[in-house]
Amino acid sequence: MQEPNANGSLKLVAIGGGTGLSSLLAGLKSFVGERNEELWIASLSAIVTVSDDGGSSGRLREELQMLPPGDIRNCMIALSEDSTLMARLFRYRFGGSGDLAGHSFGNLYLAALTEVTGDFVEAVRLSSEVLAIKGHIFPATTSDVHLVAELADGREVHGETQITASRSRIVRLRLVPEECQPLPEALDAIRNADVITIGPGSLYTSIVPNLLVQGVADAIGRARATKIFIGNLMTQPGETDGYGFWEHLNAVRSYAPQIQFDYAIVNDRSISKEQAGLYRADGAYQILMEGDGAATSLDSGIEIVSADLLDKSEMVRHDSKRLAQIVIACAASDRARRLAAASSLSQNRPLDAINLGQ
Repeated sequence: MQEPNANGSLKLVAIGGGTGLSSLLAGLKSFVGERNEELWIASLSAIVTVSDDGGSSGRLREELQMLPPGDIRNCMIALSEDSTLMARLFRYRFGGSGDLAGHSFGNLYLAALTEVTGDFVEAVRLSSEVLAIKGHIFPATTSDVHLVAELADGREVHGETQITASRSRIVRLRLVPEECQPLPEALDAIRNADVITIGPGSLYTSIVPNLLVQGVADAIGRARATKIFIGNLMTQPGETDGYGFWEHLNAVRSYAPQIQFDYAIVNDRSISKEQAGLYRADGAYQILMEGDGAATSLDSGIEIVSADLLDKSEMVRHDSKRLAQIVIACAASDRARRLAAASSLSQNRPLDAINLGQ
């Protein structure tokens, strides 16, 4: 058992992709370096999937043979100061109908810097310095990987865009090439982490691809960090139709059985009727804890943390600040338990309930 830092500092690694990961990072950045908190983040790292093949990222990937920059760009923006000119520029997307239409300035900046330096990872590092982000961002792999899905109807579909558009249940997912290697810096961050989060994000196109990179799931499994799974708010048409909370979690565990989660965070507030109708028209439904959550969590050894995680916008999104607070609360609770065990003061005392301020 890893003894936590006595001074309350945390090394936190967040793994995922898409809007889910960037939303979490936007909340976590307020804890970076804030030593007035009981627990504060001394080092924040994001490990981001690089299998996107659609939109601006897909076009740059095809034309320039580079890794897709979109998810990484979103994470940079999330960890930067929102008011800075560069952050606003990185968000800017060109309109019109010419060759630039639909491209994000941030994607083009990363593409140009990759051409100049000859190294995508170096381009990410330098861009992070320009934006003065509160953390480190690592692509899950520098290999040119593509997703391949075996579907319930017998088809084999190649590429993230085609997988999402297939509208058929995914039986198995794999990366091509399968022998893709992770960044050593990413593995080092995992090994040294006090807390590792997985999710939220698209299950089969943002979360699982990171775990398929060779060595990543094993490193997480061996890490002595507090491991937290963060559930999604809605199902994703073409990926997780009919999935509940446990189907999401069990899918992750089926690809990475070596990872034993300590906590799973799930939203417990229902969306509005208007939101439900809007999403239902697209084939998406809210994910809530189904069945006897307490009994299931007891069987799985995972402590379930339920809370109101909804943002107040019209779209169904995580409240970044609230989600980050609960991640830190889980870390604080596990830290107290580990300190007690390490000092042999309370080996058999049950863990106190997490105070979520509800």
